[in-house]
Amino acid sequence: MIDEISWFAIFPEAVLLAMACAIALLDLRPQGPLRGYTYTLTLITLGLVALIEGFFASTGLTLYGFGNMVIADTMAAWLKCFATVAVMVTLVYGRPYAGARDMLRGGELFTLSMFALLGMFIMISGNNFLIIYMGLELLTLSSYALVALRRDNVQAVEAAMKYFVLGAMASGFLLYGMSMLYGATGSLDINEVFSAISTGHVRHQVLVFGLVFIVAGLAFKLGVVPFHMWIPDVYQGAPTAVTLMIGGAPKLAAFAVTMRLLVEGMLPLAIDWQQMLMLLSVASLFIGNFAAIAQTNVKRMLAFSTIAQMGFVLIGIFSGVINGNTISTANAYSSAMFYVVTYVLTTLAAFGVIMLLAREGFESEEIADFAGLNQRSPLYAGVMAACMFSMAGIPPLVGFYAKLSVLQALIASGQAMHIGLAIYAVLMSLVGAFYYLRLVKVMYFDSPITASEVVAGADVRIVLAINGALVLLLGIFPAGLMALSAQSVLQMLGT
Repeated sequence: MIDEISWFAIFPEAVLLAMACAIALLDLRPQGPLRGYTYTLTLITLGLVALIEGFFASTGLTLYGFGNMVIADTMAAWLKCFATVAVMVTLVYGRPYAGARDMLRGGELFTLSMFALLGMFIMISGNNFLIIYMGLELLTLSSYALVALRRDNVQAVEAAMKYFVLGAMASGFLLYGMSMLYGATGSLDINEVFSAISTGHVRHQVLVFGLVFIVAGLAFKLGVVPFHMWIPDVYQGAPTAVTLMIGGAPKLAAFAVTMRLLVEGMLPLAIDWQQMLMLLSVASLFIGNFAAIAQTNVKRMLAFSTIAQMGFVLIGIFSGVINGNTISTANAYSSAMFYVVTYVLTTLAAFGVIMLLAREGFESEEIADFAGLNQRSPLYAGVMAACMFSMAGIPPLVGFYAKLSVLQALIASGQAMHIGLAIYAVLMSLVGAFYYLRLVKVMYFDSPITASEVVAGADVRIVLAINGALVLLLGIFPAGLMALSAQSVLQMLGT
């Protein structure tokens, strides 16, 4: 018999699932071209779920449910809260864009987004290999359908096929790695896997073999080199609203799964997986930044930028354990969490501006399309410039503090190799500054190629203004979010 604590632990997931099914049924009734009822109910549901998660996080409790297969702790609650808000913002930005492209004939955009979010929730709270895999499949299957939502668009269908084929391969890597860990430890429970590895009563060769496949699967979900091939094509080919759905909130879930599997499950093997993450990070920073320079399509440029940004997240993760010493673990992992949250915040605003500039029958995706944006709309140009400066790591934007916190965690070890890696990361950031500042130059110093006014609804303008302001304010006052990240990581490590 399932106890009350189990149901309480998954209460937000239950609310989200029930409302997603209800909204899918209510969406069958005739509506206007922008699906007003479906849109409003979806935002109300997501707002309610975000408040529930915020309340859970404020209690500081750690709950285990369904035979320890599910965990509801502070880190899970905050990441799910942020993911929910990210999906809300994505739908606010994306509804006008999707409506203009006949993507709202049905309410699939909203219902599939809710099911994708449910998959993220399951991934974030999974304390068992099978639960994590179920959440991953729910997220990816919903994402495949979202990418192909414009069935009459060749680019979107091609992107969906590439995403499906490569995603299936990555899921196979992850599942095979999990099966190897089960064979080595005799358990699918993350806590029991940790205990088995700590005692040393495992088949070490099988364990390391499984670890390689686990890291490969996680690398694909994070989008780091050499498992990055899908990102540029899918980002460019998918409708921009769906690109943001893929490139925003799911990064929080991928970070959570990485922490669950590698830190909570296999921390005694840190010396093995940290070396793998270090190589992935170095390659991602190099290829992501240099490949982005050659791009003329903004979505493709931001795709390669994502690869480089995830390289910084990996820096925070692999600098947690130094020569078996875990004294700096909380600082390193909290800096990585801070980085991924602020990256998602910045990505939301950047793609929001791209969708704003798009018109019916015209995708504003080329760098040249941003020429003279400041003369057409100083507000939107300012928001986009803030995002570019933040991603480049220029103070006082939040991206600067995020990079600084990660590099401080890396340098804290005092090891020559880590100091060298920090210098390398800074040099790669300087390379990245070129393509970010190039877009700013085009917006402020080039002549506009069109005099058409940038039109947006009040909800989009308000949310975008708040989004842009947070990119600045969290850079000036980062202490609150950093403390929240530190508290979440400390509780996770303590349990």
